[in-house]
Amino acid sequence: MAAPRPAPAPLQPGRVRSGQWRRHGRRPRRSSPGVYGPAVAWHVVIAGGGYGGLYAARALERKLPPASARITLVNDTNFFLFTPLLPGAAGGTLEPRHVVVPLREALHRTDLRVGTVVDADPDRNCLRVQALEGHIEDLEYDHLIVALGSVSRTLPIPGLAEHAVGFKTLPEAIALRNRVIRSLEAAETLDDPEARASYLNFVFVGAGYAGVEGLAELQDLAADIIDRYPRSRVQGMRWVLVERQERIMPEVPPSLSDFAERELRRRGIEVYANTSLAEVTETSARLSDGQVIPTRTVAWTAGVKPHPVVERLGLPLQRGRIATDRYCQVAGRANVWAVGDAAAVPDPAKRRLDASPPTAQHGMRQGKVAAQNVAAALGRGRRRSFNYRTLGVFVDMGRRQAVAQTVGLRWRGWFAWFLARTYHLGLMPGVGRRVRLLVDWNVGLFFGRDSAELGQLGHPPRLEEHSAGGTPVQTARGSAAPR
Repeated sequence: MAAPRPAPAPLQPGRVRSGQWRRHGRRPRRSSPGVYGPAVAWHVVIAGGGYGGLYAARALERKLPPASARITLVNDTNFFLFTPLLPGAAGGTLEPRHVVVPLREALHRTDLRVGTVVDADPDRNCLRVQALEGHIEDLEYDHLIVALGSVSRTLPIPGLAEHAVGFKTLPEAIALRNRVIRSLEAAETLDDPEARASYLNFVFVGAGYAGVEGLAELQDLAADIIDRYPRSRVQGMRWVLVERQERIMPEVPPSLSDFAERELRRRGIEVYANTSLAEVTETSARLSDGQVIPTRTVAWTAGVKPHPVVERLGLPLQRGRIATDRYCQVAGRANVWAVGDAAAVPDPAKRRLDASPPTAQHGMRQGKVAAQNVAAALGRGRRRSFNYRTLGVFVDMGRRQAVAQTVGLRWRGWFAWFLARTYHLGLMPGVGRRVRLLVDWNVGLFFGRDSAELGQLGHPPRLEEHSAGGTPVQTARGSAAPR
């Protein structure tokens, strides 16, 4: 009887035995722990599915052979939000589903875990995640890329948290759109002009990119549909932009900032520089100059800060952001990398003496650099540093107006608007997504905007609680309507 053949030596992580694909057939579209087992593949975990996380995952899928690594991406939603188009979704020129990209559609062999990051223990190479279902899971990793992004930065202003709405996420953008339309509907039911005023006044605080673009798109929406509201049309609306610095959009040259301010004023929008928000109530906003504006809509767009969970990851921080070197590698950690708004990656444009700005342009390129360096650490290629310098900025102001700066050239007006849309169209992942954007934009040019207020979508009432028309059953029976 022949002696039994000795068992093969165990594979080292990252090594693929010759002929392995012949034994397993064609390469699978997705890899998972069950295909090759944790002893065969390195495990790369990416925390966050924004610009940095998505582009890091896509780069790793291209650079690493499927058998050599497992890639896991943790995100609190199953989609990637294309933030430059968020104002378009708020203004109704774009279908909300068309400004997001499903992560399972964009990634081919990355294991997506929908959940939230709780904390981490970098000494144990462990990331703790609370899954969508509710249980806590420990994800052990060989390499970790932190791309958790940012959240709205708030200040201790009385009433701000209770009554203001942000403009950072898709739900916030759609909530603002619904609030504008609902305010017009409410104003139309009132006979008293003074009572109607608080529904027809809208205040935006923060005149950066998000504030200017969001205000311009929503004001454009309201101007397009106000003819359908006779009382509101006669009384008129008031739109106010508040900025505590000397001018709006300090990120762009003064000439472009001045053009943008003139365009806003031409539309009847009030711009207050060197002014801040002092207090917010349910029916008013008080500014630092003492002016009290009757309003029921205050949008807060005054900057961002790193996601609070970065403080619980056990990593060194620099002004609240994770400290990294020029390779996006976290200080003192050979297998942890950080990118995007939550990372203080040295900015080449500032001789690496300060951190890169929290922009989408920098986040996506840092994600690619981190992926390249993770692959290099696993023996695939050479590592490289983050060398990107801002090539241009685009601010789409609606009504075919924009300001832009590209490689030192400044643009404004219609051509800048065309450049902005072309640039954003080219960056949208996937041909299908780009076609959807083109269809939406062209439909809007010919048929205008829809004035339906769909705030109840996703929040259905209990059975028998509402009639077919949406009227509460108790109200239909003669009881007072709930406030």
